[in-house]
Amino acid sequence: MNKFLFKQIDNTGLVLFRAVFGLLIATEAIGALITGWVRRTLVEPPFTFNFIGFDFLQYLQGDLMYYYFALMGIFGIFVMLGYKYRFSMIAFALMWTCVYLMQKSNYNNHYYLMMLLCWIMAFLPANRWFSLDAKINPKIKNPAMPRWVLLILILQVWIVYTFASVAKFYPDWLNASMAKLLMSGKSDYWLIGDILQNNWVHWTIAYTGILFDLLIVPLMLWKRTRMLGFIISVFFHLFNSIIFQIGIFPYMSIAFALFFFSAETLQRRFLPKKELYTGDEVIVPNNKSLIVGVFSIYFLFQIGLPLRHWFFKDDVLWTEEGHRLSWRMMLRSKGGTLKVYVADKNTGEKERYDYERLLGIKQQSSVTTKPDIMWQLAQKIKKVEAAKGRDVAVYLDAKVRVNYGKYYPFTNPNVDLAAEEWHPFKHSEWILPSPEGFNKKSQKK
Repeated sequence: MNKFLFKQIDNTGLVLFRAVFGLLIATEAIGALITGWVRRTLVEPPFTFNFIGFDFLQYLQGDLMYYYFALMGIFGIFVMLGYKYRFSMIAFALMWTCVYLMQKSNYNNHYYLMMLLCWIMAFLPANRWFSLDAKINPKIKNPAMPRWVLLILILQVWIVYTFASVAKFYPDWLNASMAKLLMSGKSDYWLIGDILQNNWVHWTIAYTGILFDLLIVPLMLWKRTRMLGFIISVFFHLFNSIIFQIGIFPYMSIAFALFFFSAETLQRRFLPKKELYTGDEVIVPNNKSLIVGVFSIYFLFQIGLPLRHWFFKDDVLWTEEGHRLSWRMMLRSKGGTLKVYVADKNTGEKERYDYERLLGIKQQSSVTTKPDIMWQLAQKIKKVEAAKGRDVAVYLDAKVRVNYGKYYPFTNPNVDLAAEEWHPFKHSEWILPSPEGFNKKSQKK
């Protein structure tokens, strides 16, 4: 075990990835400012739907976020340059984690992956070469790293892709109808819009998605298929970047190839002046037990969280319970309608409530399909009305459709959601059972 985990190997792939990763996270932060994402998501809305239990992050919301993201961009550049690397990477990881946890309206699996990679990279020796830190302090310069560094990065990538593939094994993906839905909104794309509407394209997308996610890591691990896997990966991720416009994720995924190519190849092509480590030392650190223990626990969670939806009652496609943090990417389309009523507990008077005045535009669409956000909305309404001196019950009458199917009742309209507690690992009984065939297309009522 010691030889397997702590044998020293060349670190060319790690230091190159650090530089690319730093550039990408800096681009993500600065791009969020330039495109108006920060303004729309974290400044203009009167509040955000944070992950439940992290309400204190609401204090960061507002104009402060402009400076916050600019500072993140600076830290990202420092990571790229390998300057004050450990501090810069931890600072960015902490700041991005706060951003991630303080809003769910723009939930994205790629944001989650970026958060995980930031924390992993924060504790890796990624500044020991090709960095300002190594230039300023030559004592830290080292062409090698322990093998466990490479193993945890590959394992993290493998978990993401494998769960993404397995999640696609459901009828609407297997019959290519979900791919058709995804492409239906791309018909106005220049040159390729009409091509994307062809039936053969939908079937190709559906099964390429499954096979790519399932096989790309094995292809990259085997030397004979590595270049083929890399070419497929570049095409696959560039296609996703062009069609779905999902920010830095496709380019970060292409950069994962640095973990698989040999150090000799990387050194020859990108860092010809770097010393190539060819030794076979085994250096067991004093904190060996801590390293093994921490990462064992971490990966148990990484494997367990995507499986947790099987322990909830009903179908995750309907309830959304266990959907987040599970690599269930671009699997379904959901829409909903919502009516909110409040009842004064003193007078018994019940009335329709205009909840949209409390929300930003993006929040209005999220609140119609996500049960945890519905529950948070009920809590917010109760607080708003309590500030006016009213003690109210809050009732939500929601209808949801999956993959452009028929609308079905989603919430029990007779349950006061403001009086309900939220249990993250327990089914919420106020969510109505999924109707038979709820994801089958039919005429909208």
